[in-house]
Amino acid sequence: MTEPSSRETVTEPLLEARDLVTGYGGVAAVHQLNLHVKPGEIVGLLGANGAGKTTTLMALCGEVAPISGEVRFLGSANRMSLAQRARQGLSLVTEERSVFMGLTTAENLRLGRGDAELALEIFPLLREHLQRKAGLLSGGQQQVLTLARALASKPRVLLADELSLGLAPIIVQQLFEAIRREVDERGVGVVLVEQHVRSALQIADRIYILQRGRCVLEGTAVEMRGRLDEIEATYLAGPVDAEV
Repeated sequence: MTEPSSRETVTEPLLEARDLVTGYGGVAAVHQLNLHVKPGEIVGLLGANGAGKTTTLMALCGEVAPISGEVRFLGSANRMSLAQRARQGLSLVTEERSVFMGLTTAENLRLGRGDAELALEIFPLLREHLQRKAGLLSGGQQQVLTLARALASKPRVLLADELSLGLAPIIVQQLFEAIRREVDERGVGVVLVEQHVRSALQIADRIYILQRGRCVLEGTAVEMRGRLDEIEATYLAGPVDAEV
């Protein structure tokens, strides 16, 4: 796998959270979060279950409104919906396999906003399954299909929630390699939610670690590799309640 880039850039962030407080029903699950992703970089968002990773992702994409603070997308503070942000270049891959189970792989690709042929160029392994219904694909193949459709739309920002969850290591590697290529070749900005720090450090340029809704540690992937044992023991040592 290609190593994460170490290039410094002064480019403005594509997506940014500033002093973000957010949650559900007016109850904060994420507190005073500052986070950003620039073109051509992958940001890993790590934490145990219940740390606030998914809530953060939902706020970044416009599905959950800030209680205070702000989310800035493409340089502007706004409260656009996910659909509006998608039209401006944001793509979201959720933890669930976002495919139409009763349609074939080819039909799923045609329903995406991107070029179906480009999706097959990104993931050639899908070609042999084009006439197969998505519901008959393995979980890994369904996730490949989901990511292929997302990347084929040529997003400016990709938000991905737990891509590696429940998948074989070889599939995870294929997913991560495809994301890395798009980042390096097209300058996509990626926020990747992960529970597994070792998986995230394979691909990310920078890391944020959440604990009980607060950012407790951030730094480059290189810095985090040097503190891996400490990070796993101190910040990721076991789940707390349910994921939010």
